[in-house]
Amino acid sequence: MGILCDYFSAPTDEAAATAADVPGGPRAASDPGFEVVELKGIEPVVQLGTLEALLTGVDYDVVAENPRQGHAVAVRHDGEVLVISLTDELHAALAGASESRLREVATPWSETEEFWGQGEPSVLAEVLIELAGLARRAAARGERLYCWVCV
Repeated sequence: MGILCDYFSAPTDEAAATAADVPGGPRAASDPGFEVVELKGIEPVVQLGTLEALLTGVDYDVVAENPRQGHAVAVRHDGEVLVISLTDELHAALAGASESRLREVATPWSETEEFWGQGEPSVLAEVLIELAGLARRAAARGERLYCWVCV
């Protein structure tokens, strides 16, 4: 079974939650429109929690205790569609990371068990660069980061 993950920014949890009611998620939303980065199969809880630990140097267990880590701001269709918040710490780490830092962290991230040996560092580096761009633009607008998940 595949998992679709669209990462996007929104000004509030309430605004982000509206993406759960749009067929096709935030990419298809017109009012409000969302800036979206599509990352099929890269889920927001464990994989991005591990990414946050690598980027910030904070232990994964501490990352997992953050109330915004994996917090569902919307749940629809018996959990088949979710909008999950990303932590402000991950947002800040992505927004503040240089391209060289993102390329550097892509290698250990690709080696985590959640990629099942299939993580290609060069591909993941490009993913991180795209996600960091979203984080920077969201920060400039005073928005937070979220993930729309469809199982």
